[in-house]
Amino acid sequence: MNQVYLALGSNIRAEFNLPQAVRLLESCGRILRKSSIWQSQPVGDEDQADFLNAAVLWETACDAQQIWDEVIPGIEARLLRVRDPLNKNGPRTIDIDLVLYNREQLQIAHRIVPDPEISSRIFLAVPLAELSPEYQVPGLGRPVSEIAAELQADNEAVFFRRDDVQL
Repeated sequence: MNQVYLALGSNIRAEFNLPQAVRLLESCGRILRKSSIWQSQPVGDEDQADFLNAAVLWETACDAQQIWDEVIPGIEARLLRVRDPLNKNGPRTIDIDLVLYNREQLQIAHRIVPDPEISSRIFLAVPLAELSPEYQVPGLGRPVSEIAAELQADNEAVFFRRDDVQL
């Protein structure tokens, strides 16, 4: 079985779409841990609603290529994700990213795993740190909790936990 860390984000009906994505993931694996839900400002296209973000630790028999080619696009399609080729940072019902896969370093199509933005994106690092604080990010050699703490110190005003929403 593979241990996969997935980042989830939504700014369209997020309170519905995030938990629904988790339920759909359970159809082809087992959710071992779920983070809190965090609110963050959009990146890139700032003329849209804030995002709700979370992460899950998911155990699955699927390999990384299957997750990338089948599982993620299938769930995003079921939750009516529309990709705007002119605005990759636009609003979305759901965004699922393969962030960590076992303890491996991989490249799948144009996706690099571990996600190189873990060290610069608070909405990735903090939920991951909730799941596995001592996880040493391959290639960085640092625990995700250390990365998250640094990012939180710089971004307290724009990133906060939403205890009113659950996965």
